[in-house]
Amino acid sequence: MKATRYFLFLLVVLIASSCENDLSKVAIYSKGELSPVESAKNIRIIYSDSAKVQVEVTAPELDRYETDNPYFEMKKGLRATFFDEHLRVKSRMDADYGVRYEREQRMEARKNVVVVNEKGETLNTEHLIWDEKNEKLTSNQFVKITTKDEIIYGNGFEANQDFSKYKIFNIKGTISINNPENDKDS
Repeated sequence: MKATRYFLFLLVVLIASSCENDLSKVAIYSKGELSPVESAKNIRIIYSDSAKVQVEVTAPELDRYETDNPYFEMKKGLRATFFDEHLRVKSRMDADYGVRYEREQRMEARKNVVVVNEKGETLNTEHLIWDEKNEKLTSNQFVKITTKDEIIYGNGFEANQDFSKYKIFNIKGTISINNPENDKDS
């Protein structure tokens, strides 16, 4: 009987001493950090309306988080391609990071954001918001737009989602202005 108690005591001590916690994992759980509910690699998301493809988003990785405001994150960058009704590319957006808020139908692109439209006009910024519901691109940060003839700088802008029409705020740079009187034959 004494040997059995001694064996049980020894067994409990061995089990307790063999338990080990990874302190980094414990710290994550104690901070309440979120873990993705889904993760995927080499993703392709198609946005369509009435069975017509409007936008395709590709990313090397995607993590989806289930919160009060569910979102998915593309930590290794993304490309969004905007199409017209005939599936011709109207514009492309590349960024080093992206996050999409599902309920708000809003995507934010950050870090080295570049948008190029079918005319070859290029937008560069560090932060861009794509409002999917209103089909608008906006930024309240520094932007640079390069066209065939000019480079325009500003702080903030808004455009339609295919970047064919845009408005720049707090504009700086050299801008060509067409004067119809100068276009007359002499």
